[in-house]
Amino acid sequence: MNYSTEIDRKWQKRWNEIDIAKFDETRIDQKLYVLEMFSYPSGANLHVGHWYNYGLSDSWARMKKMQGYEVFQPMGFDAFGLPAENYAIETGIHPKDSTESNITKMEEQLKSMGGLFNWDHELATCRPEYYRWNQYLFLQLFKQGLAYRKKAPVNWCPHCNTVLANEQVQADHTCERCGTVVTKKNLTQWFFKITDYAEELLEKLPDLDWPETTKKNQENWIGRSEGAEITFKAIQNDQDLIDENAEPLKLRTFTTRVDTLYGVVALVVAPESELCELLTTPEQAAEVKAYQAKTLLMSDIDRTSTVLEKTGVFTGSYAVNPINNRKIPIWTSDYVIAGYGTGCVMVVPGHDERDYEFCTKFDLPIIPVIADPKNPENTALPYIEYGVLINSGDHTGQTSEEAMKEIVAELAMDNLAEEQINYRLRDWLVSRQRYWGTPIPIVYCDQCGVVPVPEADLPVELPYDVDFTPDGESPLSKHAGFMNTRCPNCGGPAKRDPDTLDTFVCSSWYQFRFVDNKNDHMMFDKTKVNKMCPVDHYIGGAEHTTMHLLYSRFITKALRDMGYLDFDEPFQALTHQGTILGADGRKMSKSIGNTISPDTYINKYGSDTLRLFLAFAFSYVDGGPWNDDTLIAITKYMGRIERFTADLIEQIRQRDASLLDTWAADSKFDPWQNYELTKAEKELNRVKNYTIKEVTRDADKFQFNTSIARLMELLNALQDYVKEDNVKLDLVYQTVSDYLRLLAPFAPHFSEELWESLGHQNTSIFYEKWPEHNEKALIMDTIEIAVQFNGQLKGRINIANDAKQPEVEEQLKAMPEFITWLDGRTVRKIIYVPGRIVNVVAN
Repeated sequence: MNYSTEIDRKWQKRWNEIDIAKFDETRIDQKLYVLEMFSYPSGANLHVGHWYNYGLSDSWARMKKMQGYEVFQPMGFDAFGLPAENYAIETGIHPKDSTESNITKMEEQLKSMGGLFNWDHELATCRPEYYRWNQYLFLQLFKQGLAYRKKAPVNWCPHCNTVLANEQVQADHTCERCGTVVTKKNLTQWFFKITDYAEELLEKLPDLDWPETTKKNQENWIGRSEGAEITFKAIQNDQDLIDENAEPLKLRTFTTRVDTLYGVVALVVAPESELCELLTTPEQAAEVKAYQAKTLLMSDIDRTSTVLEKTGVFTGSYAVNPINNRKIPIWTSDYVIAGYGTGCVMVVPGHDERDYEFCTKFDLPIIPVIADPKNPENTALPYIEYGVLINSGDHTGQTSEEAMKEIVAELAMDNLAEEQINYRLRDWLVSRQRYWGTPIPIVYCDQCGVVPVPEADLPVELPYDVDFTPDGESPLSKHAGFMNTRCPNCGGPAKRDPDTLDTFVCSSWYQFRFVDNKNDHMMFDKTKVNKMCPVDHYIGGAEHTTMHLLYSRFITKALRDMGYLDFDEPFQALTHQGTILGADGRKMSKSIGNTISPDTYINKYGSDTLRLFLAFAFSYVDGGPWNDDTLIAITKYMGRIERFTADLIEQIRQRDASLLDTWAADSKFDPWQNYELTKAEKELNRVKNYTIKEVTRDADKFQFNTSIARLMELLNALQDYVKEDNVKLDLVYQTVSDYLRLLAPFAPHFSEELWESLGHQNTSIFYEKWPEHNEKALIMDTIEIAVQFNGQLKGRINIANDAKQPEVEEQLKAMPEFITWLDGRTVRKIIYVPGRIVNVVAN
């Protein structure tokens, strides 16, 4: 046979002819929707990470097909995004051209992998037939109040004069294009109101068959906390500050520790917030502006660091603490970030470590208001636990729990406090000042304001002839033909929104479009999607935990509430693949020269060799360093299988050339029932059934490495058995048949070729039934147990599997070594632990 890429191509052609990946809608009751996170066609070639994700998840899907499931495994491309646009800026090759070219190449490579992908349901998010429905989704969210505009800080490169996505900002906070330090700039942006679903996103997490760490990370990201919102009055020069509505300016802060309210010595607002501008007095303006400029150079990570020294500036304004009417200063500091909570926090240095550091630095008073009830002498600050209130007016002496309830109730009577649940989660900013994305279907009219594009006018198509030169504006804003339009309401002149949608919008609902990808009349047919979804098993990287996976959950719930879906979650089960590292143990990178090209190995060894290597050499969920030695070992293992099968076929033909066809034609061929099995045959049967059981169990848990290890053990057992006298070829044939069925998901082309050589013509091994183990075959006739004298191990003895204590004692005493072990002592008692040990107590 000499397995090679020629065999790969032969079987790929055959699978295509019989349409093996086609989903049979008449068997929808047995459906299994398997989905891998679709790839971004940023390069012309699949890398090892693609192979690791797609190849092995495809192996799992193939096993499930053989187990009787009707597998739906579509494939597509997450085709919008920054890399193609950056590539266009560097090379002049248009993003559409480079992306479509890469898609064509990656389609060919995915097909050469031999994946059981349903290409009839392919999609690419950069094509109008897909992003039309992205725009439709935006409009439905807009109608429901779940899409809205507000000002928000974005990354800004002053040299390139352009907005940068977070991905374009390097670790040292510089622009990836020019190396200039990136600042922040407030721009009006579109948001999706994911916070409306924060509570449900938390509540439904326990129901998901997802990794516990992933669920925990989402829980922490959503960040639910119970507390109260406290209202402080703002004053300047002992006069109430007035807001834009001619009302006294109110500062709202959220706290989980209302019991510390008497210890508030200051308020701190975010430097970039509009609130900071309102509160800054003329005398402090220069200092505040300088501080704001400095803050704009910092990342959010640095600003919330517990290691960096605290900084800040007094705004010149004061607030009035509602619980005791104490006047307290209002500062601005970088550790408060606009968009988190209210953007204003109360400073309680006696009972918060960060506040203690801040007040110590700026010589602000520190007032202890909570005492340690177990150790009143403990006056060390900050004391951050619950306790008993001190220095707290009428609430002195109350416990923290008592005081929190009473203080909120007391202030609530004057509308100065309200119990509240707060979330760390922020609304999803979806505006991108980029070209290569979905145009936002909104126009701006001087007469009518913000106007949604009518659904009948979708898609708003992305123009091709666009100037990508970064100059501080969205590329689309420079395209007059795109920007200038008519208002759908009044017919007057209007401007389109120049921004595009975050590419995570594309992937937030693509699992539903796969089901009905050719529908020209709606996003998807509700009846079809409700039958096919949620996705039964989703496979992809853990790095998407707090973005794509969370966004998909939100959009699913929003679509449900709008009547498009009858279920709550997009992905019922989830598996994360690990990362393949370079041979040096470092993450693969072109810059350090440790990348691995799968094509090199495929051309030399065939695609199944690479797939089988990836299955065996790594724990799927962990990954690990590349090792060529293990790959060579896999080629030898495959050679052993090939030679063993060829030798078996030759022996069968020598005995009777018709036997192969006869045995292959019998779908219920099971010669094990025809014999009184010898000891060697019983052992082979035991190992075979053990292998079936373990391969099935481990592969179902994506533990492919141990599945392959069990298959190697069965091959050893087969090779041991054929060394026996009077080998029964029909038993070997049946065992090899089961072996190839078990191997097929991990080496599909290789197994198909060997299956055909066993007499199975004009069919596919993937139409075969997955082997089932016989539990009775795992029970051995004899077992080996330990022999102890007074608890000391002396030896071992083989006994009947079902032997009772009298039989064990009789067999033990008949052993020649028994007298030596007894050494003249008298047996007082014999203790037998069935199946494990026999212990002789003697003195």
